[in-house]
Amino acid sequence: MDWQALTELTRGRPFLVERVRLADSGVAVEGRFEPPQLFQLSADDQVFVIAFVRSHGSIKEMERIFGVSYPTVKARLNRIAGQLEFIDTDPAPTHADVLDRLQRGEISAEEALSELEETR
Repeated sequence: MDWQALTELTRGRPFLVERVRLADSGVAVEGRFEPPQLFQLSADDQVFVIAFVRSHGSIKEMERIFGVSYPTVKARLNRIAGQLEFIDTDPAPTHADVLDRLQRGEISAEEALSELEETR
């Protein structure tokens, strides 16, 4: 079954993956895995996101590809963005991270105190 068929089958309802098999080695992992956010979008929205990435984020190119206006492209991007959680790619260090860096001598006690104050 390909991703489009699975997306159509689930019709936007939440689902969990319980088994993953690595195609080249046959190794399987069982558990409860939530699919990535982008996979949880409708098939049409996934195609739209792929086209947006392939067009290097060019709204003008998206207008040409889909035959729609600038406001339509923006509205669709905003709707899709509203379905996605923001993922912080630079989270604040935890107290344990700061103390580990202090112990390794990477930061001074004063820097550690300052960072610990910021994490409160």
